[in-house]
Amino acid sequence: MKIIKVKDSVEGGKKAFEIIKEEMATGNVKTLGLATGSTPETLYKELVASDLDFTNMNSVNLDEYVGLESTNDQSYHYFMKKHLFNEKPFNHNYLPDGTVTDGKKECERYDQVIAENPIDIQILGIGENGHIGFNEPGASFEGTTSEVELTESTIEANSRNFAKKEDVPTHAYSMGIKSILQAKKIILLAYGPKKAEAILNTIEGPMTEDVPASALQSHSDVIVIVDEAAAKDLK
Repeated sequence: MKIIKVKDSVEGGKKAFEIIKEEMATGNVKTLGLATGSTPETLYKELVASDLDFTNMNSVNLDEYVGLESTNDQSYHYFMKKHLFNEKPFNHNYLPDGTVTDGKKECERYDQVIAENPIDIQILGIGENGHIGFNEPGASFEGTTSEVELTESTIEANSRNFAKKEDVPTHAYSMGIKSILQAKKIILLAYGPKKAEAILNTIEGPMTEDVPASALQSHSDVIVIVDEAAAKDLK
């Protein structure tokens, strides 16, 4: 893993943007793997403000809440349109469909999407418990797309975006860890002291399914962009 320490999330977004721009200049980037949440917002601001053209590229998102329509302002479809897609059109944007009630069928469909659109650069955030995508502690490193029951800590963390905690969906469709590791390059972003323990365990701890992000230790091309607070416990 290559560790890049930055001052804050704004600088982190700029650094991630520079890496993506350099990779795109080679002409070898056809598909971006994208994440939601507050962490990648500064990166998406850089992409929107840039002159990069994505109209010949596809995007594949990590996850989506089960039960939310794409027009719901808390859905990840809505988030991606608001922060990126409305300003920067792609050839096609792939996301799990949260309205599908047949979880097995939707997961099989999304695995096929990933197989047909190999991810060149995957953007990741990380949860306080070390989750990537919605792969919670205990998730198999061999897992592909699945319907995940969210842990209490994840529901609590996500409740800040909802009117009340009871409104937070309890399940999500998520790309699996095996699928994430198939990306050619991975950029993990983490900011703030609440992410420090997860970053320490991801980078310096043992590779264990108790810390889903520790699976990244097995990948050949991972860049971790962290601010000083998130990196404070690294040796």
